[in-house]
Amino acid sequence: KQIDDLAEVDYSLSSLPAVFQPFIDLDLKGMVSPAGNYTDSPYVAASFTIPDQSNSMLHLAFSEYFFQTSSFAYYTAGAFNMTIAEETCSYFNINTEIFGSIIPEVAKYSVTPYPVMLKLMATEIPIISLEQDSFTVEIQGSMEVLAVLPDSTTQPLFTLNIAANTSISLNIFDQKLMGSLCLNRLQFSLAHSNVGSFEVLLLENILSYILQTEVIPSANGK
Repeated sequence: KQIDDLAEVDYSLSSLPAVFQPFIDLDLKGMVSPAGNYTDSPYVAASFTIPDQSNSMLHLAFSEYFFQTSSFAYYTAGAFNMTIAEETCSYFNINTEIFGSIIPEVAKYSVTPYPVMLKLMATEIPIISLEQDSFTVEIQGSMEVLAVLPDSTTQPLFTLNIAANTSISLNIFDQKLMGSLCLNRLQFSLAHSNVGSFEVLLLENILSYILQTEVIPSANGK
């Protein structure tokens, strides 16, 4: 079954239905793969049980396997590679002035701040772990920062390696499943620079602040 343009899910029965007097158990495969490109998953599904409850007509449970294969499928399809355009960066006040305050070579481009463009890429399959009422996502990736010049050309500034840990708390509000994103950890290391070496920790603190005060609240508000 097609989920979207990037992924499809196989939810065929993995075993015969188990029929009991008060209920029926259905074990579904729940494997997500890249759309049109079935690939063996590197993960092994582990069996699990749903706690006995009789206060609802239907109980639906997902294992880590479902989320792990989802992460693998979307990573394979390139869904975690994205470009954040200059308009979005400008909305969150991310420009060469921000970087120039800690990287002198960036400030030399122009007295007037230039907008920037960010190219983000996952370098490993994101790791998803389920916890009670939430799940965590471990992401390894890279971020290339480019200045957008007045003639619309771009000038690569530097590339950072990224290690991030986020958690998403789940709750039901107004009969809808809602998620609340939280950034637990964000670490940078310098992979390449066209503007000389610089102290990455200062940049890490600035971007963490922007994410915590601007980007994440905006995402949670949608």
